[in-house]
Amino acid sequence: MKIAIMGSGGVGGYYGGRLAKAGEDVTFIARGPHLEAMRAKGLRVESVSGDFALESVQATDDPSTIGDVELVIVATKAYALREAAEAIRPLIAKNAKNNEGSGTAVLPLLNGVDIAEQLGAMVGMEPMLGGLCGISTFIAEPGVIKHVSPFEFLIFGEFSGEATPRVQAIERVFKGAHIDVTLTPEIEAKLWGKFIMLAAIAGVCSVTRQMMGPMRSDPETRAMLEDAVREIEAVGRKKGVALAPDAFQVTLGMVDGFMEDGKPSMLLDLEQGKPLELEALNGAVSRMGKELGVATPVNDFIYTALKLHADGAR
Repeated sequence: MKIAIMGSGGVGGYYGGRLAKAGEDVTFIARGPHLEAMRAKGLRVESVSGDFALESVQATDDPSTIGDVELVIVATKAYALREAAEAIRPLIAKNAKNNEGSGTAVLPLLNGVDIAEQLGAMVGMEPMLGGLCGISTFIAEPGVIKHVSPFEFLIFGEFSGEATPRVQAIERVFKGAHIDVTLTPEIEAKLWGKFIMLAAIAGVCSVTRQMMGPMRSDPETRAMLEDAVREIEAVGRKKGVALAPDAFQVTLGMVDGFMEDGKPSMLLDLEQGKPLELEALNGAVSRMGKELGVATPVNDFIYTALKLHADGAR
C-alpha cells in the first residue's frame, strides 16, 4: 500500500516505521534536522517491544513530489492541523469513491475529538476516517524514535460504522506490520472515550504543573479531575454520543492505572515552552459546552488559566 505519513514525530515515526519495515511503500513528511537525519541514515525505532532500524527510508518536506497515495496518516499536533491540511491536498486522489476501496483514505491520529471534522472541512469529508492511538513515543534525537509505554494500540473505523473495503484493506496492512489494531463500528464513541480521559488529565496536570501520581492522590486536585471528567462526559452525552453507562468509572480506572511519574504531553509541552493543544482539548470542551448549554466550569477555568501559554514561550 502506498502510504504518506504527515507528521513524522513520535506517533507518525513509530507507525510509519512499522509499516515500512513490513514492506509497505511509505513516505515520511518531515522537516529540519529530523528530515535530514532520515535522508542520511534512515530511521531507528527504540521500542520496549523490540528495537529495529531502517537503513534507508523515503522522506521529504514537499508532499507534492509524492503523488496520489492510498492512505495518509496525519500525526501532527492539533494546532498544526490547518498547515497539515494544505500539505496533504496534493496526495489525495480526487476521482475516487473511497467507500468502494479506491482513492485516498485519510486517518488522523491526533489529540482531539473533532479532528476529522475539522480536517474534512478543509480537504473534504469523503476521504476521512476516525482514528485514535494509545502509545507514548517521542523523537529521542533526529532520526530516532523512542517508544516507552508498555502498551501500544490503534483503533479506527468509518464514521458510518460500515466495514468498507478500504478499512478492511488498511486493517490487513496494519496487522501485517504487527500493529495492535482494532477496526470498530463505533469510532465516535471510542474517540470520546479517549477524549474524556485525555482532556481531563492534560488539563488538570498542566494547570497544577504536576505528574499523574501527585495530581490524582491529593484530595482537592483529585476532586478537580473528577469534576472535569463529569463535565466532558456530560457534553458528549448532550451531543448524542453513545457513551457507555459506566464511562466515568472506566475513565478513572484508566487514570489510576498510569505511572506515578507519568506526564501528559500537554504538560511536557508547557514545561518546554512549546505550543499547547489547549484549543483541541479543554478549549473544545468549553466551546461545545456553551453551544449545547452544558456548564463546564472546571474546563473553562483550565482553558482560561492556560490560554496565555497556548502559543508557547515568547
